[in-house]
Amino acid sequence: MDNFSGFKPLDIFTLPDNIFTLLDKEWMLITAGNAKDFNTMTASWGGFGILWRKPVSTIYVRPQRHTYQFVEREDVFSLSFFGKGYRKALNLCGTKSGRDCDKVSESSITPIVTPGSTIAFKEARLILECKKLYADNIEPQFFVDKSIDQSVYPTKDYHRFYIAEITGCWLSDRD
Repeated sequence: MDNFSGFKPLDIFTLPDNIFTLLDKEWMLITAGNAKDFNTMTASWGGFGILWRKPVSTIYVRPQRHTYQFVEREDVFSLSFFGKGYRKALNLCGTKSGRDCDKVSESSITPIVTPGSTIAFKEARLILECKKLYADNIEPQFFVDKSIDQSVYPTKDYHRFYIAEITGCWLSDRD
């Protein structure tokens, strides 16, 4: 496992990126676990903001995803954002399951241990380390716009969401 060199700390309040572009266009890898046992998955749903006087991220993971058990088990997870050259790797990590293959090896990305002892990736251009604060399940009875339930959850496979404090932010110094 590579070390965490190659990244410089950044105050989250000075993040130079548009958060909507990060999520919708660039996607991210949600990763939880430790050096011996971790999993990652691609996501393009999430959010960032201020809650409970803290900078937070919100992620969504369906219980049938292999990464779910890792996010449930751990107190900390990472969000890794990559440059345009990594779309193929992100597609692979979003379509294959860590139960069935070694997604990290197949996608040619290199795991590294963050200062908070979770896993991120050396090739990322931006890494956020997040400490879970709250978790809950999306419940269909609370949809005000019922069309979302019908169009996004036709098989009723509702996400669990996690609100987490952003405890670390690092930019690659390769840029």
